[in-house]
Amino acid sequence: MITLTETAAREINRLLKEQDHPETYLRIGVQGGGCSGLMYNMKFDRQTGEFDKVFDVDGIKVVVDIKSALYLKGTTLDFTTDLTGGGFKFLNPNATRSCGCGSSFTA
Repeated sequence: MITLTETAAREINRLLKEQDHPETYLRIGVQGGGCSGLMYNMKFDRQTGEFDKVFDVDGIKVVVDIKSALYLKGTTLDFTTDLTGGGFKFLNPNATRSCGCGSSFTA
């Protein structure tokens, strides 16, 4: 479903340690909005719902709702420390167009 680069997994694990709760999930989703029509969202969550899929990705519990899963299939999440534009980056093979900032896309 979703792949994490080594640098993304390292940064997520660092952030998870700050959460200090054993049942914390990384929730990744897609919602309407942004420059290109759809935008990514990512947050930590401690609950899952009946329409969520839970994946173990490199030891990290990743939660994706079934609607977002359609747009995220095959996506790689990367993390860069560039001085300009650093942070998490979604490399999505389903995106037909992305905005300049990389936070929204068209599928």
